Amino acid sequence: MHSVPACDSVVAGRFRGFLPVIVDVETGGFNAQTDALLEIAAVTLDVDAERGWHRRATIARHISPFAGANLDKRALEFNKIDPYHPFRLAVSEAEALRDVFAVVREQIARHVCTRAILVGHNPTFDLGFLKAATARERIKDFPFHSFSTFDTATMAGLAFGQTVLARAVRAAGIEWDAGSAHSAIYDAERTADLFCAIVNRFDRARTLR
Repeated sequence: MHSVPACDSVVAGRFRGFLPVIVDVETGGFNAQTDALLEIAAVTLDVDAERGWHRRATIARHISPFAGANLDKRALEFNKIDPYHPFRLAVSEAEALRDVFAVVREQIARHVCTRAILVGHNPTFDLGFLKAATARERIKDFPFHSFSTFDTATMAGLAFGQTVLARAVRAAGIEWDAGSAHSAIYDAERTADLFCAIVNRFDRARTLR
């Protein structure tokens, strides 16, 4: 079977002009306005006739807390992040957003899409932190849809009867390493695999009708 050309509009046609990009953030709390954004990972996708939807690339950054940011001890105990550890090689919030958004915009153009749409597991949280950081850093061109998202918790509940990420991933036949969870890269990549598994499952069923 021949692969779909990488630069055509198949991706745009599948989701009404939107480019799905999987995002996960790790933070210093639950309040997007006051709590630090500490990690971000974004996973881009490709599709071809042989593999269907699959991961293309991951971009991730460790982020230094913005000036005056709140750091909730309970959140840091949960995600096991030391915000000021020198080996984190953290960058500023502005630099992290610029790097991630540049990749997203490049893929929007490559796939002839109009805008990206954030895919996440309970993505309102991730989108809220992205929007708050974007406003804080006065970045004008936000590449994601401002309120619409694809929620893999809802999708997995429908497809597999599971809404917890670890259980949904396992139900989809994907390996899950609990020791690696709660890092932005790991959670974003497993969420991307879950999203692709669900979309591929639906697309296969649709073609068999």
